[in-house]
Amino acid sequence: MERIVLAYAGGLDASVAIPWLKAEHRVEVVTMTLDLGQGHELEAVRDRALAMGAVRAHVLDMREEFTRELVVPSLKADALFDDRSPMTSSLSRPLIARKLVEIAEIEHAGAVAHGGRTKRAALDVLLKAVRPKLRILAPVCEWTM
Repeated sequence: MERIVLAYAGGLDASVAIPWLKAEHRVEVVTMTLDLGQGHELEAVRDRALAMGAVRAHVLDMREEFTRELVVPSLKADALFDDRSPMTSSLSRPLIARKLVEIAEIEHAGAVAHGGRTKRAALDVLLKAVRPKLRILAPVCEWTM
């Protein structure tokens, strides 16, 4: 059976996406959650993914790598939004894309999925840059609710 790796933060959209992907695409769903220092308990996120039907739930501690490779260089370059707030969400996308592809390779997955609506294009471009032939799904964009 084909596998899909879903970028999973534990929210409602991504949680509902697990059984939807299983039913709609007849696949096994593996989730990937990155700890970027968001400060909430990620064990509960992993447990929720498994309870929703994921066959495996990867939770990766990426705090040090995220800070070292993306946050510090961007702060040194004064990469801030116009209101001078940090670009943390935008900075995390390259790391999310890279790790999604890595987990997809480990899991022998034929596709990746994410819950991006407004940011879909940015994450899709990054995923295509890392693995051009990888199939990308955004369940939220397919729903007609």
